[in-house]
Amino acid sequence: MKLNRQTAATAKSYPTRILQFGEGNFLRAFSDWIVDKMNKTIDFNSGIDVVQPLPNGMVNMLNEQDGLFHVYLKGIKNGKPVQEYTLVDCINNGINPYTDFNQYQQAILNPELRFVFSNTTEAGISWDANDRFDMQPQNSFPGKVAALLYARYKAFNGDPKKGLIFFPAELIDRNGDMLKKYVLQHAENWKLEAGFIQWINDANCFCSTLVDRIVPGFPKDEIKQIQQELGFEDNLVVVGEYFHFWVIEAPEWVKDEFPAEKAGLDVKFVKDMTKYREQKVQVLNGCHTGSYAVSFLSGIETVREAYENLETGEFMRELVYDEVLPVLDGTETELKSFAKKILERFKNPYIRHHWQSIALNAMSKWETRNLPTLLNYYENHGMLPQKVVFSLAAMIAYFKGEAEGKTYKVQDDQWILDFYKEAWDVCDGRPVSIYKLVEKVLNLEKVWKRNLNEVPNLTISVSHYLFLIQQVGMKKAVKAVLDVNNPLMKMS
Repeated sequence: MKLNRQTAATAKSYPTRILQFGEGNFLRAFSDWIVDKMNKTIDFNSGIDVVQPLPNGMVNMLNEQDGLFHVYLKGIKNGKPVQEYTLVDCINNGINPYTDFNQYQQAILNPELRFVFSNTTEAGISWDANDRFDMQPQNSFPGKVAALLYARYKAFNGDPKKGLIFFPAELIDRNGDMLKKYVLQHAENWKLEAGFIQWINDANCFCSTLVDRIVPGFPKDEIKQIQQELGFEDNLVVVGEYFHFWVIEAPEWVKDEFPAEKAGLDVKFVKDMTKYREQKVQVLNGCHTGSYAVSFLSGIETVREAYENLETGEFMRELVYDEVLPVLDGTETELKSFAKKILERFKNPYIRHHWQSIALNAMSKWETRNLPTLLNYYENHGMLPQKVVFSLAAMIAYFKGEAEGKTYKVQDDQWILDFYKEAWDVCDGRPVSIYKLVEKVLNLEKVWKRNLNEVPNLTISVSHYLFLIQQVGMKKAVKAVLDVNNPLMKMS
């Protein structure tokens, strides 16, 4: 039986108060699930219109199911294993602004609209000088938001009550502040009136946030069994761990408008989220991104399998305890306790979190999650963190798309894929050729925001590890980096 609002008798409808940019697995298993809980426990009474942020997406699939889908949570709850399904019914419409701009415009001008959620990847909140005011829609997310807000400003004659509260979920530092910065920059670039710029500042709230829930996504290996259990043909089932945590830096009045804590949810409103963000991004996300290539090229497909493996598990632990924690603010006891909780989540017996999904957009993720650790460690200790350096070499090896005679699909921005193809095609595997390849990668200021060849000893260290990986394979290379006395460490 197909899942829709005719077949799912328990599904309810709610007035649209939220506009969401992004229809992917994470938002549906995180913020949409949270809104669903709030609707059902404290009568939050809020529906969501979902905007597809890129020309290619899946809002059509969402509309085919009338916005309905199940979140399948697996993990530990109150110390006991738990598996539970939730039918999420808070999504009203899926909107593709590239094919139906009128519907998108109507959603923007909804007088009841109050919140905007987003997850447009780490690269989504960025400046695009090519965005024009008359585009339908603009290319970038900040460009879309600037145009969105201007449409509301004009339609409601600058009514301060028609401003919006933004909860961006992109994993970049100060995501709310950065979004506001680029929105204002677009308004000035488009020469929009001063009254509008004042309205952006006075009537809207851009909250920096931190999100935490492991979401492996669509359970393709189990979907037939799951659909039998559900009794529905749900093609948008999304799997997540039971753990969830949302930190929102905002004024007290925002907490009153979005009372998630009253629904028993782990949503924390704070005045300064810096400490929470650094710990989460560099420990959890940094371990993921720092370990994905090491594990995948060792023939291991999932996070749990890697963590339970002798070599890759030790690599992950040493990466976190020896190189990430020493650069974070907090007491040793506090940080080790936090890291223990994070790493225990990797052992969740119900979650198959595939490294290939973590590998998506790996370059921008590594810049956000791992580069701060590398730079801070060098600044504090006068030496490079070797596991982090090795992870960078492993990522470069991963972008070759081939290891030990086997090929695999790499997903990233097309220009990055083109860059690596050209770079690897001219690399003949000799140390000097590997060195030139690494130089090219570290010189990608578009990704790193600086020339990483200027970091002392980084180019030669990454080159050494990349040559080692190419010569002996990832499994032997990981063993070598875990043992400085291993004779392979002397290869050059």
